[in-house]
Amino acid sequence: MITWILIALTTFVSWMAFNNPGLLGKMQFNAARIIHGKEYYRLVSHVMVHASWSHLFVNMLVLFFFGRAVESYLVYFFGNKSTAIFLLLYIGGTLASNLWSLYKHRNNYYYNAIGASGAVSAVLFSFIFLNPWEKLYFFGLLPIPGILFAAGYLAYSWHMGRKESDHIAHDSHFLGAVFGFFFLALFKPSLLRHFIDQLFMLI
Repeated sequence: MITWILIALTTFVSWMAFNNPGLLGKMQFNAARIIHGKEYYRLVSHVMVHASWSHLFVNMLVLFFFGRAVESYLVYFFGNKSTAIFLLLYIGGTLASNLWSLYKHRNNYYYNAIGASGAVSAVLFSFIFLNPWEKLYFFGLLPIPGILFAAGYLAYSWHMGRKESDHIAHDSHFLGAVFGFFFLALFKPSLLRHFIDQLFMLI
């Protein structure tokens, strides 16, 4: 249920920001304004706005498929605490994905970032943590075991983050993914054993 609420809210706020540059400017991540202007809300507000409909669609599509699945697992493992833990995962992924950019761009008022990619990466990697061999369909066509996709995703994000050759926050993707992968084990350490058992099940 919380996945549907997040999708609806994010879509609505992003749509509003598409038509209101002032709103977009107030919600985007800007490390200098956070550090020096004490606009701490920007640490999370940027997750609600996107650069384009395609940017929004991709993030919400991934959240739609994997958010609902993770919610189901959380109900099984955590019962009535599942909604709170999912929100902590989503918000925590947002905050964790910002850490490097917050430090790196702390004096750069011209650096801005938007989008839910860090939070969505956290949700996706929590799913992979719970189901390392579940096949993910790359571009909707090519089936790849989740754990192999995770390794490739992290390697690509790290490499592209070092190159800084495009306008994508690869560092945020990387950090959000790492956070999401280990997050659930913090609340239920036995899930780490579950992951190891799942990982070696097919080896």
